[in-house]
Amino acid sequence: MPVRTLLIDLGNVLLFFSHARMCQQIAGACDAPLADLEQILFEQHLQRRFERGELTESGFREALEKALGRTLDAEALRRAGSDIFTLNEPMVPLLDRWKRAGHRLVLLSNTCITHYEWVLERFDLLNRFDECVLSYRIGAAKPEEAIFRAALDAIECSPDECFYTDDIEEYVARGRSFGLHAEVFRDVPTLRRQLEQLGVKCSA
Repeated sequence: MPVRTLLIDLGNVLLFFSHARMCQQIAGACDAPLADLEQILFEQHLQRRFERGELTESGFREALEKALGRTLDAEALRRAGSDIFTLNEPMVPLLDRWKRAGHRLVLLSNTCITHYEWVLERFDLLNRFDECVLSYRIGAAKPEEAIFRAALDAIECSPDECFYTDDIEEYVARGRSFGLHAEVFRDVPTLRRQLEQLGVKCSA
């Protein structure tokens, strides 16, 4: 079956990001030890809860304030936690090429509302997508079944007419279990080869 829809991850596919930078910047904004921030955000799963939509932006800040025992500046925290993205520039002409060819583009991302809004405000990228399947909206995160079920609804085609790419091998394997063509994103030249083998043109 020809590929009709491209299902694309955000982080480290369209935009590079750094959790290490995020932790360092939040630690600086909060005047807290870096090890404490890493423990709260990842070992205590505060970031995961934020990305699953269990916390609002203010709820995330309040939980962090409680953990650190201090009041935090909302805007400083937002910037520290979100100014971590850089554009993977070679992906932009590919998105435009696929749109011109009539492919449906769907974003599938584990992300929080703060990061999503930050990206919308600063990168002319997501307006190319027909639909965005986001963990904080769904209330589930990859590799959970619920978010993949939402993605299957969003692609508007059968799974074998959809190509999915993600930088996390576990998520790619999960996508394959639902019948999607799925490959780990390594770089743009590799992605081009993977898609051209499926008949998706990637040249201008």
